[in-house]
Amino acid sequence: MPKNKGKGGKNRKRGKNEADDEKRELVFKEDGQEYAQVLRMLGNGRCEAMCIDGTKRLCHIRGKMHKKVWIAAGDIILVGLRDYQDDKADVILKYMPDEARLLKAYGELPENTRLNEGIAGGLDEEDEGPNDDYVEFEDEDIDKI
Repeated sequence: MPKNKGKGGKNRKRGKNEADDEKRELVFKEDGQEYAQVLRMLGNGRCEAMCIDGTKRLCHIRGKMHKKVWIAAGDIILVGLRDYQDDKADVILKYMPDEARLLKAYGELPENTRLNEGIAGGLDEEDEGPNDDYVEFEDEDIDKI
């Protein structure tokens, strides 16, 4: 049988969790860049995002972030706009939830942006009708059960 010449398995390829840099400097957008919220993941290193300027763009996750920084629907990202393709962009940075809240507090993100959702554009709690999700039992009903 041949000898194993590799240096390890799947866990080594994943590498150490480098997200321990909790106190990183907040990066603001420059010209040629835009803030966006991920609408849905498409696979193959791509996602669909709604930019703050109101344009829906197909975003490509750059190789440095691919399989290292996990992006999900509802995340706030910084995208680099393309001069030659307005409907496509490149993901430069994913903001952590506390960084996204800071951006909203600084006025970089509009007030109607929802930060703590899995899917952008869902219903808020106050938009719903009366909450009939629970049933109240009286003491005599419980005794019958």
